[in-house]
Amino acid sequence: MWVEGYAEDEFDHVREVFQDLVDEGLETGAGLSVWRGGREVVRLSGGWADAGRLRPWSGDTLVQPYSLSKAFAALAALVAVRDGALGLDEPIAAYWKEYGGQGKERTTLRHVLTHQAGQPRFPASAADLDPLDDAGLRASLASAAPEYEPGTCMGEHALTYGHLIDGVLRAGAGTSLEEVFNGVVRPALELDAWFGVPERELPRVADLEYAAPGWAENLPAAPWLAVPDGVLDVGLANSRAWRQAVFGGVNLHVTASSAAGFFSRLTDEDGPLGVLLGPRLHAEYVAPQVTGHDTVFGTGLTWTLGTLRDDVKIAKGGIGGSVAWWSRRHGHACAYLTRRLDDHSRAARIAAALGDDLTISEAEPEGGR
Repeated sequence: MWVEGYAEDEFDHVREVFQDLVDEGLETGAGLSVWRGGREVVRLSGGWADAGRLRPWSGDTLVQPYSLSKAFAALAALVAVRDGALGLDEPIAAYWKEYGGQGKERTTLRHVLTHQAGQPRFPASAADLDPLDDAGLRASLASAAPEYEPGTCMGEHALTYGHLIDGVLRAGAGTSLEEVFNGVVRPALELDAWFGVPERELPRVADLEYAAPGWAENLPAAPWLAVPDGVLDVGLANSRAWRQAVFGGVNLHVTASSAAGFFSRLTDEDGPLGVLLGPRLHAEYVAPQVTGHDTVFGTGLTWTLGTLRDDVKIAKGGIGGSVAWWSRRHGHACAYLTRRLDDHSRAARIAAALGDDLTISEAEPEGGR
């Protein structure tokens, strides 16, 4: 397999590491992008975009990055807050009446966006639901009791994040995550990314594959991903139906260049994101919101409204190995997006070549909540 694209001279070592990943067989299809100073200084493609290995990965290949999607899904909710349709700290039940029971009466949108809503997984009642039954999955969350009192504990809402956002948007703003993201967020930020891939863009989507048989069953996070059954099935993920549906916590489809470009402008108050959200909400989006022990990750960390943050970076990764980050220390952004579902060791090697460390440490809040 080959590597195509470019890397400016300063980033020759990054290109070498990426080539090594392909040569060693650790990567069968991936895109790598690095931005610095408002420019894309590395844009590399390696391997294949399809399971049959007939279509080379290219700079415009779209791929599902799993939980990296959450950083983008959160923006749909914040646009509705910007417009006055929702409030960050008002009870969700004020809009979504069906949601306001079983101990969720005081759950807020901020609780949802910072993984404190007490619903880090779908309830057992959703076990027999089709993963594409978004209405049924939203209803299961509305009727279920939280696993802990909202606001008292945190744990990444691995699969539920997007459905909770979508439910609040539908009830409180009369719209959906898909409509706000694709109709407002995407064009404002000039993203090559979709929740619900249009027909014309489907030929660009990469097929996912397991690095090893049984990969999904052996994940440490498997208990949080078991309901509804099939979300980690690559047969489903590679289907037209899934790619054109919205499962907002995990199934954004995006290019590496677009993801890295977004993170490169993440903290720029005068950039597209600052303009989209306005000064107050932009500051809320990137600021530390809650620091403590995350019960799903099993470690201490700090959540913003959609990403993880520590003293040296703002980042979000997805199960399977895709990750994007903004280096607060070095002033560059990087996205490594892969179709070969494995661990994050490949991205960690790229990060090391850039002088970064993808380990998330617990950072003390520097503002925000």
